[in-house]
Amino acid sequence: MPDSGPPSMPTSTTTKLLYFVAPKDGDRAWLKINANPETGIQEKSFTREEKDVVVENIRGKERIATIDTAGFQFASAPANHTSFMNDEEIYKEYYPESIELLKKLTGASRVVLFDHTIRRRRPGMPDDHPSRRQPVAFAHVDQTTKSAISRVHRHFPAEEVPELLKKRFQIINLWRPIGLPALDWPLGLCDYRSVSPAEDTVPVALLYDDHEGETLSVKYNPAHKWYYMYNMTPEEIVMIKCFDSLQDGSVAVFTPHSAFQDPRTPEGTPLRESIELRALVFYD
Repeated sequence: MPDSGPPSMPTSTTTKLLYFVAPKDGDRAWLKINANPETGIQEKSFTREEKDVVVENIRGKERIATIDTAGFQFASAPANHTSFMNDEEIYKEYYPESIELLKKLTGASRVVLFDHTIRRRRPGMPDDHPSRRQPVAFAHVDQTTKSAISRVHRHFPAEEVPELLKKRFQIINLWRPIGLPALDWPLGLCDYRSVSPAEDTVPVALLYDDHEGETLSVKYNPAHKWYYMYNMTPEEIVMIKCFDSLQDGSVAVFTPHSAFQDPRTPEGTPLRESIELRALVFYD
């Protein structure tokens, strides 16, 4: 991949990341998705703590991390669709090319995109509506085994599900900056090889008005190895593995990730905008 960063490209940066702190007395970890209408705050049963973390710039050595070794993988992949202003156009134009890209990069036999999120950082604006999504600034994994299986049931006809669940399948997010390089609040990714899944991750129930979801929050471990792509451009993507049904120790099952404030970012840098697609990925 060509180096698109400026001459002063850093080898790493040091930032503060938010990590999960479990509820007291072993209580269940939960988060209400809809904010309290009086306070505008999402209620939760747990807290978070800030930790100083070194995030290494992977540009120029992208091959050290693949979707199966680290749980994430960068690639040069200019898109034909570049406006990202209209959902119908995104479905019609960006979804099909992204399906083919994911098949090419992973070798998967079937890819089904089930949703997308556009994030535009707007300081001070509440993240309380799909049209106002902000970068997620705490260490997390989007899926658990329970929620990944639930996704298959949710997005496929009931008669197809038993056979699909016999195959190896993954949930992968396809992430790219929109418009300009993501110097402002870049995306950090934690190498799965540095994670102790049983000790470092905790399922958190996501409480909606009419149903429950589940995600993984991440506890601090000084062994964690974080990476980012400095000055990542809209012509570059990263695949973020959120789940893999192959769990025999041979491959990464997921990768924790978080947006973070890079103290090296020059004042006045355009605010970060990005899109992530979420895909169910199957292998024959």
